[in-house]
Amino acid sequence: MTTCGLGRRPGRTLGLLLLVILSFLVLRRWDWSTLIPPWLPQREYGLQAKGQNFMLEDSTFWIFGGSIHYFRVPKEYWRDRLLKMRACGLNTLTTYVPWNLHEPERGRFDFSGNLDLGAFVLLAAEIGLWVILRPGPYICSEIDLGGLPSWLLQDPGMRLRTTYKGFTEAVDLYFDHLMSRVVPLQYKHGGPIIAVQVENEYGSYNKDPAYMPYIKKALEDRGIVELLLTSDNKDGLSKGLVHGVLATINLQSPQELPLLTSLLSSVQGIQPKMVMEYWTGWFDSWGGPHNILDSSEVLKTVSTIVDAGSSINLYMFHGGTNFGFINGAMHFHEYKSDVTSYDYDAVLTEAGDYTAKYIKLRDFFGSLSGAPLPPPPDLLPKTTYEPMTPVFYLSLWDALQYLGEPIKSEKPINMENLPVNEGNGQSFGYILYETTITSSGILSGLVRDRGQVFMNTVSIGFLDYKTTRIVIPLVQGHMVLRILVENRGRVNYGDNIDDQRKGLIGNLYLDDSPLKKFRIYSLDMTQSFFQRLHIDKWISLPEAPTFPAFFLGSLSVGPSPSDTFLKLEGWEKGVVFINGQNLGRYWNIGPQKTLYLPGPWLYTGMNQVIIFEETMAGPVIQSTETPHLGRNQYLK
Repeated sequence: MTTCGLGRRPGRTLGLLLLVILSFLVLRRWDWSTLIPPWLPQREYGLQAKGQNFMLEDSTFWIFGGSIHYFRVPKEYWRDRLLKMRACGLNTLTTYVPWNLHEPERGRFDFSGNLDLGAFVLLAAEIGLWVILRPGPYICSEIDLGGLPSWLLQDPGMRLRTTYKGFTEAVDLYFDHLMSRVVPLQYKHGGPIIAVQVENEYGSYNKDPAYMPYIKKALEDRGIVELLLTSDNKDGLSKGLVHGVLATINLQSPQELPLLTSLLSSVQGIQPKMVMEYWTGWFDSWGGPHNILDSSEVLKTVSTIVDAGSSINLYMFHGGTNFGFINGAMHFHEYKSDVTSYDYDAVLTEAGDYTAKYIKLRDFFGSLSGAPLPPPPDLLPKTTYEPMTPVFYLSLWDALQYLGEPIKSEKPINMENLPVNEGNGQSFGYILYETTITSSGILSGLVRDRGQVFMNTVSIGFLDYKTTRIVIPLVQGHMVLRILVENRGRVNYGDNIDDQRKGLIGNLYLDDSPLKKFRIYSLDMTQSFFQRLHIDKWISLPEAPTFPAFFLGSLSVGPSPSDTFLKLEGWEKGVVFINGQNLGRYWNIGPQKTLYLPGPWLYTGMNQVIIFEETMAGPVIQSTETPHLGRNQYLK
């Protein structure tokens, strides 16, 4: 295993030393009175588990935490959300770290912009919050593949979340890079991180007894010195234990509260109790209902947990948005992909607005505080913009000529193994397969997750998990068979995460004969993808457009860009891009009916809007100040 051998890496040692000194000089400028009480003359012991209490140095400490994921919130709004957390009476921020976003290609790391973990953690400290970091490498979080990078699946023998060499080598490289950033932010180094979680809900997976000890050692070998925690639901608690690591539990139902005194005590004796995830709501899946949890029930459960002598973390305090294609999926009895919104029916809405849960919980936590709480920040403005009518258009079939030469292969290649992105395959988006056929018959194959089938440019149906066969009608001469396959999100929880390769999986058959000689287009719809579709390639919008297609228009914005929600009435299924930012997927089957558009992503004047629509376009795109998610924006 690769470790952080500081003695053999003088450049890294000097860099870390400079970072610590710089952090100290910066932090001296802040008013730390809300974070470091006068009874903390020095940072010697950190957060400890002593008997039934948490201790911070020599004083009893209660963790009143809330989860916000920096990668689901525009960076410009981090301060707003964290100030609202502090004003709710919470003292600790918890956040996951998504490996798949930070290392999108093997060995290429991104901690910039909305992925600037260090800036997020230091901002929390400035505002007066401690931090519990949950770095994975697997995080669940309803994110694609539970936060694991898709390029891991290029290995046909990959065994994720085990001590399989191909997995641990990748984790070691990632942790080398990540922990060099995290170590200076720890409490004992002057930062706000008081605890670090070891993986996430491994007891529910439990495929390798050596795995959790390996992750614990990987953290400690790289300089993690704060209190280590695990986090499991009731089904995995007894199997997720690691020697020397404090167990915490995840739950929602008040009926599960006896677990605090029974299960936790039975597996680890007299130790501080903590609900690492009290689920304040739940995530939504396409085609399902919008999940709602009553605010009075939330208050009752939270107060009962605290009255039982337990610390607590609200998951989620603020959910945010699955921008881009990062949403995950569940697949037990059937495959269900998560919607773009990660509103979660949380304490703050997707756009950061207050709810009845916030008001009740602020009163509750305020009653436990020894000092008045900071005033809640004002709500950020929302607005309704003039409807936008697309002016230009480019069918997918016309766009193909501008995307470069297709990949040619005798057999279909799954998305992760495409020879693109410096050999790292394709992570997200769509993939188009083409081949030539000369006869009709029954088309069959494994399509992951949804494939629209075309004869030349005419749609004849869909292949997915439920529909694995489709009739190819009468064929005259040579015709092009096309399948546009969408990765709707890799499973983020469960035993089948090793089987999350996307696209066409294995052979595609026509009357039981495998088809050959494919042309494959990678349609990842990144910024570099759209740069190939120059403005001079687009044509005026025809009365009867051919689908799938791209639509181009402009959104006019005044001198003060504000948040809004886009309504796509009349549109069926696709993706919206504003000024190069992927707002995420829309689908008229609901429950989500609007897409959140943050004001900081808009410019004064004209803003470019591109819609990729699979089957049917509406006349305009409207906006509204209120999201259509099944709950009132402010109070519930």
